[in-house]
Amino acid sequence: MPVNRNALIRYKTIDTCLRNKYRQWTLEDLIDACSDALYEYEGIDKGISKRTVQMDIQMMRSEKLGYNAPIVVYDNKYYKYEDEDYSITATPLSEGDLKVMSEAVEVLRQFKGFSYFSEMGDIVSRLEDHVTSARQKTIPVIDFEKNESLKGLSYLDTIYNAIVNKQTLEMKYRSFKARSASTFIFYPYLLKEYRNRWFVFGVKRGTPMLMNLALDRIHSLEIAEKEPYRENKLFDPQTFFEDVIGVTKALNQKGEIVRFLVDKQNAPYVLTKPFHKSQQLIETQDDGSMLFEIEVVINQELQRELFGFVDTIRVLSPQSLVEFMMRKFRLARERYNND
Repeated sequence: MPVNRNALIRYKTIDTCLRNKYRQWTLEDLIDACSDALYEYEGIDKGISKRTVQMDIQMMRSEKLGYNAPIVVYDNKYYKYEDEDYSITATPLSEGDLKVMSEAVEVLRQFKGFSYFSEMGDIVSRLEDHVTSARQKTIPVIDFEKNESLKGLSYLDTIYNAIVNKQTLEMKYRSFKARSASTFIFYPYLLKEYRNRWFVFGVKRGTPMLMNLALDRIHSLEIAEKEPYRENKLFDPQTFFEDVIGVTKALNQKGEIVRFLVDKQNAPYVLTKPFHKSQQLIETQDDGSMLFEIEVVINQELQRELFGFVDTIRVLSPQSLVEFMMRKFRLARERYNND
């Protein structure tokens, strides 16, 4: 069940009181202490009821929050912890807690190029080691796709902070097509990941064009302290990629309706793992093949998705994409015939 901030303040206050072994605590004393704490931390001066504190004690005693606090009443009047060393702040992680945290850390570690994720991973790893020290180590049950040797991940943190703090970058970069690396001023706007590769979107000084640069092609990078930052007035990062598969899109490029037919054997794969969120099943043919439709920008990432199905898919429209696919298949056939 959700716990609000006021309740947490009361739990912590009751815990602090009951840990004080040199004073006897009546219910009225605990009510006064909780009222004082709520006034100090939240500015609430109306006080709290006797029933509220009684319910708090009941909640702390229960398993609902994982406390199982050993709160007892003695002399029919005073409250204390039966175990004098107990505190809700020292409650160990349960097996369920550990499982959830371990899985969350595995997700976060996919972004270990960011410094704060790395630090969190270290913290949770220490917690994990502490909790698992008394039990047998379990084997992993989740394995994420990752590429440990991917270049450029060390630049993630610098680029992220530059975007957040609106700082300009000086970058030495070499594209796959360039003969040598070039150095230029770059205004970063957005980081985007696609299939384990990271890209930064922004503008090079002196040009109006939106560029996407692969981090694994960066040779060096630093903050250009004296260079004023140029604000992003070109695109909305929240909507710009809605009609895109991958990362390739020009500023004025619009999505097109793409129709394709998938044979009976492979149609279930496309049906259960759509190429794009806009994908719709138009109809199922008599032979079991399925006709699909998506509305996307036609780029190289889309083309590669389609090539992945080779002889099991047939693009029907638009005509420009049909002709492109036919040309590529013809060139591929010639290559195999020549060999």
